[in-house]
Amino acid sequence: MNAVFIKSASSLSGMPAAALPEVAFTGRSNVGKSSFINKLLGRKNLVKTGKTPGKTRLLNFFSVEDALIFTDLPGYGYAAVSKTERKRFAELISGYLLTRKNLALCFVLMDIRRSFQTEEREILKLMEQRGINAQLVLTKADKLSKSAVLKEKARIARETGESTGNILHFSSVTGTGYEEVWRLINDKTKSNLGIL
Repeated sequence: MNAVFIKSASSLSGMPAAALPEVAFTGRSNVGKSSFINKLLGRKNLVKTGKTPGKTRLLNFFSVEDALIFTDLPGYGYAAVSKTERKRFAELISGYLLTRKNLALCFVLMDIRRSFQTEEREILKLMEQRGINAQLVLTKADKLSKSAVLKEKARIARETGESTGNILHFSSVTGTGYEEVWRLINDKTKSNLGIL
């Protein structure tokens, strides 16, 4: 798939023009966000990954087939940065989610082995208030057996109040969930990519 890096922005004023439907990706620093985006795009290193959590500290914009923009948001909850930096990340994320006019869909990524926490709840609530589609996706599904995946989805459904059918699970290793994610992107952005 043809995807190219557009630019990084350290502030809302530095964002590129809002000309195409946009899909945002948010989640904790160690959730596998970069691997998730790379898998969707069929690229290994377009979005930089690293062994140290917290690599994404800016808003990173990517053009996908000149039809969509993918926006990689800073990871939150990374303890190894200062309180000032964490606050800046939170303001950047919420400012983007509240004001980006062409935002069509926001993926809220969460490690399937972790508990649903305040940050995920706040982002989902923010998107609901704006009337923008938000999708909870449980990453690292390959770390568990199929029965354990179903058990964890049921647990997280109880924590979130969502039905298990409204929660996707994904593996950047095996590709599990790839088609479901692309169907949702195509539906919400009126595009026809990823699963042609």
